[in-house]
Amino acid sequence: MAAVAIILGSKSDATAMEDCLRTLEALGIPYESQVISAHRTPEKARQFALSARERGVEVIIAAAGMAAALPGVLASYAPTTPVIGVPIASGDMSGLDSLLAIAQMPPGVPVACMAVNGARNAALFAAQIIALRDEDVRQALENYRRDLGNR
Repeated sequence: MAAVAIILGSKSDATAMEDCLRTLEALGIPYESQVISAHRTPEKARQFALSARERGVEVIIAAAGMAAALPGVLASYAPTTPVIGVPIASGDMSGLDSLLAIAQMPPGVPVACMAVNGARNAALFAAQIIALRDEDVRQALENYRRDLGNR
């Protein structure tokens, strides 16, 4: 059972999200990752979001470039599951359009928004959410933060 689901809007987003996967692995957090487009496969996005909670997903990290609708779409169908949006640098605006699309969600449908290509912080934020109920993740996160000073 995956505690975190990492959803990529496109296969091309995988490179930008590698740090997210490495960070979750380092913290011992199980995850799943798949490509689901809000525009090209909207029914797949809907079905994923509707079933996420019952499959044990506690946090969704959604990475998307350009129009960046994916985090908001997932949040609209999974209203009690935290969604963290990661805007991907792409297109003429180098991710600014993605950042604004994710950050400017309407009231009532919140999505946490990381920096452009903020994959590692997305993993750490997901870990903080999970650490509220999981002592092992809390300890791993505390160790990680303590070790930041040694880098």
